[in-house]
Amino acid sequence: MAWGRSGAKNILASGAQPHAGIRFSVGVFSHTLARLNSAGGGSLPFEGGHFDAGCRNSVWVSPHPACRFAARHATLLIMKMLAVVPARLASTRLPRKVLRPIAGEPMLARVYAAVRAAGIEVVVATDSDEILALCRERGLAARMTSSRHRSGTERVHEIAQTMAASIYLNVQGDEPLARPEHIAQLSELMLRRTEAPVGTLKTPCPECDLANPNAVKVVTDAEGRALYFSRATIPFDRDGVRPAYFKHLGFYAYRKAALERFCSLPESALERSERLEQLRFLENGIPIYVAETPYDTIGVDTEEDLRRAEQALLRQART
Repeated sequence: MAWGRSGAKNILASGAQPHAGIRFSVGVFSHTLARLNSAGGGSLPFEGGHFDAGCRNSVWVSPHPACRFAARHATLLIMKMLAVVPARLASTRLPRKVLRPIAGEPMLARVYAAVRAAGIEVVVATDSDEILALCRERGLAARMTSSRHRSGTERVHEIAQTMAASIYLNVQGDEPLARPEHIAQLSELMLRRTEAPVGTLKTPCPECDLANPNAVKVVTDAEGRALYFSRATIPFDRDGVRPAYFKHLGFYAYRKAALERFCSLPESALERSERLEQLRFLENGIPIYVAETPYDTIGVDTEEDLRRAEQALLRQART
């Protein structure tokens, strides 16, 4: 989200300056407004406000005469989000995968475009001169980061030291089926659940992925907090009751304090066992809130994943 005019912040506090406004993502606004209205059982007081769709990926929201909306939901409107796409060449199972072409485009370029379409600022964080060169060639914002990082979260943390934001999104560079809707739902989760230090997404797990260790499963409590992530099929169906299974998607959101805490902690035992970095948060009592999305993805870790993802993209292009 970005400020469109210098006077916008003052309006949130006072309701003055009726001609100023705020520009932010169409996807984030529409998803958030719909969810907040649904949760509240009524309509937020935005009567009389108007939208200017002159900007392709943003809307200009005039807070006059809807100052009550701005005052009640100032936090929603002023939080800056920054999406970071960690990208490296030295992936162990499928080397150089972020540069592999998929449906005619490098995988990394597809992920970047999906995030950008949500209207959120995005930067690629890499330790590779080759990836940096690709980004420059295609006009993608990118920064070099340390080659010593052990996880994408650590790479996001480095970016957070020099690029200020209220919430940092971590969008895995091997998620070529990423959509603007994923970014909007994750953003809305963090804006709505202000107590959440970390957020992520889940989707109903297809039958073909139940036994696939590359498709991580997640179980949550009644409040939407993750209980556990595993490459195993969880929960175990002892009596054949066919419980709902959910697949974890590689999208995260962090408040800076959670990033700082994560990087101050040693690798945890469960993280080492499952090779899932998010377990470091859970083992250290840091809750992860999980939103559900209907849009599945295919995280690319193998040649077979790459083929499946490409077929899915080609099917989307035909519809």
